[in-house]
Amino acid sequence: MSETTLGITTGAVARHLGVSPTTLRSWDQRYGIGPAARQDGRHRRWTSGDIAMLEEMCRLTASGVPPAEAARAARAARGGRSGAVADGGPGARPVGRPGPAHPPEPAAGLVHPGAVQDEPDERDVLRESRGLARAAVRLDGPALDALLGDLMAGHGLVTVWEEVMVPTLHAVGRKWQSSGDRYVEVEHLLSWHVSTALRRVPPAPVRRTAAPPVLLACVPAEQHTLPLEALAAGLGERGLPARMFGAAVPAEALDAAVRRTGPAAVVLWSQARSTADHALARYVAESTFGVKGARTHPVMLLAGPGWAGRAPGPGTLRPGGLREALDLISRLYDTP
Repeated sequence: MSETTLGITTGAVARHLGVSPTTLRSWDQRYGIGPAARQDGRHRRWTSGDIAMLEEMCRLTASGVPPAEAARAARAARGGRSGAVADGGPGARPVGRPGPAHPPEPAAGLVHPGAVQDEPDERDVLRESRGLARAAVRLDGPALDALLGDLMAGHGLVTVWEEVMVPTLHAVGRKWQSSGDRYVEVEHLLSWHVSTALRRVPPAPVRRTAAPPVLLACVPAEQHTLPLEALAAGLGERGLPARMFGAAVPAEALDAAVRRTGPAAVVLWSQARSTADHALARYVAESTFGVKGARTHPVMLLAGPGWAGRAPGPGTLRPGGLREALDLISRLYDTP
């Protein structure tokens, strides 16, 4: 029996299309873009008709069609090819025929409760990082959206942020610094699409509607907001209340926000030591609010590399990354 008759493996299909196996598994789980049959009921074996459907999915997403809409169209196309689903019937393209000229790079993100999530493979994650960088260098916005959407669907927010988004942003930044200010447009485009992907993370219902929020702000001289946007997305995903104030928040505005919201915690982001304002951090950490006799103060989290080199003061925490920051803040709300 030929390989075409039996169907071919996910790995072989991934190499044919130029995507990762993780992306194919994500498409199958999330959009129903999977093989019509599985060997022994478990293992994916892809026929020529299945591959034609995947090629259509690649073509549509690469042209900017949202993945869910592309999946519906690709499934409809497969259903409309009489005899094409099984064993390469009439109208099915042979396995060896090249796929779309620019298939989407591997990608994967946010897992819905109860969904099956593949453990990220280190080689897949590395390949997906490179694919994201290549799409940015091409200034291919639709491909960036498709890649980031698939990444978030397959790996989850924290993994995608720490293992794909941050390394890719750093790599593009290094390329800009070493090329005489070239590629500025690449960094801006990539940052915009990363920000868009983070804002698309659907929040869970707030756990305790009366609970005080977490206040997120960049120090007055700091313009880099993406790490705080990732934290805001992660807090929303966990159903924790947050207020995001963004870049370069003036000290007076930060003070007013703290006194008006009475936050459970304040997260101050500093990207570089030149922007870290230790005096402001101490002032906010010592701020008190509430009724007389029951006044309290926020937990202070100093986030970002700008705070390195000096021990945090009393009541101040310094998380090492997104996952740690989310865990620290979650514990504040888990305490009765």
